[in-house]
Amino acid sequence: MIDLDHETAPSPAHQWAGGWRRLLLGTGMLVFPALTAVALAGDVSGAATVAGYAVVAAFCLCYVLTALALGRGQRQWIKPLLVVMTVLFLAALPFAHGDAFYLATVIVSEIAVVWRKYAARAVTIGTLAALLLPWAVPAWHTGPGGFQALALLFTALTCGAFAEIAATNKALVAARAEVARLASEAERNRIARDLHDLLGHSLTAITVKSRLAQRLAGKDLEHAVAEMAAVETLSRQALSDVRGAVTGYREVSLAGEVARGRELLRAAGVVADLPRAADAVGPEHRELFGWVVREGITNVVRHARAARCSVALTASSVEIRDDGTGGGGGGAGVGVGVGVGKGLTGLRERVAAAGGTVEAGPLDPRGWRLLVTVPQSDTDTDTDSGPGSASEGTT
Repeated sequence: MIDLDHETAPSPAHQWAGGWRRLLLGTGMLVFPALTAVALAGDVSGAATVAGYAVVAAFCLCYVLTALALGRGQRQWIKPLLVVMTVLFLAALPFAHGDAFYLATVIVSEIAVVWRKYAARAVTIGTLAALLLPWAVPAWHTGPGGFQALALLFTALTCGAFAEIAATNKALVAARAEVARLASEAERNRIARDLHDLLGHSLTAITVKSRLAQRLAGKDLEHAVAEMAAVETLSRQALSDVRGAVTGYREVSLAGEVARGRELLRAAGVVADLPRAADAVGPEHRELFGWVVREGITNVVRHARAARCSVALTASSVEIRDDGTGGGGGGAGVGVGVGVGKGLTGLRERVAAAGGTVEAGPLDPRGWRLLVTVPQSDTDTDTDSGPGSASEGTT
């Protein structure tokens, strides 16, 4: 009899594991009281036979009640019922003699299932008693109860093993459910992070270019139309980015983000001091640094109220600086966007996955600095690409 209770919303496989298998194995244990009942006819006669059958019937009733208690999770009834079953086993000894130990097989097997830490002790005591007691009582005219002892030993061990398997299966089901929950949560976090990074950049660019087009409408209509055409392109790109984030396909290139960042800064009226190329960064870090550049420049435009923004690239780092004064509490530039919102959280998650670090803080006397550093591989070089080397100042 296996304790497979506490199953909820069972599937067909779980119904077999928690229902039919328990029923079949539990019913099979009734074979042992039946063997005791059969043996009664050869050991006693008359009223003693009737009394022996009554004891065996009472034992079977208690066993069924124990099985029901296990199936319903009502463990508080198991111990009293096992005590009654033990008393009935002792009461059956004068009638069934050594064959009464078939009843003990049921008791020891239940102990092996319900209280596995006592299983070894119960099996040892039960096996020795079944083997030696028939030999020690001369009135029974029998030798050692070898068959009863073997039945008790192997049945109890089998039930204990099935109980261990059942417990392991339940733990595996619980672990699988937890893994599925964590995977679902991680996917939700990924989509939220990607949508924040992707839409934050695209919508900021759309807003900046729309305002620029409004200012140009009365002065340079052709330029205003060009800006609105760029807004349409950005809108289509934003839609594509959202679809990519939902499906898990995200392609961000460092060179592309530098080019888009330069255009966004130009539209916002910020002097852009950006690298001319991204060759200094190894292929394994370019996507990550692309996300950093996208997030950093987006927040400069949104929050910094800066006149100048610079990006410096090395093989193992990317640094974004601005001279802005935007944000409350003295925070400016990138810090406002990623410091108090989801940006820095998402950025830290990406960088942490690559084994890197994120530093963000104000500059003296004004501005903000965002620095992302990743471990430098053996193939990386120390060549920097930044404002002081391969950069250009444009608006």
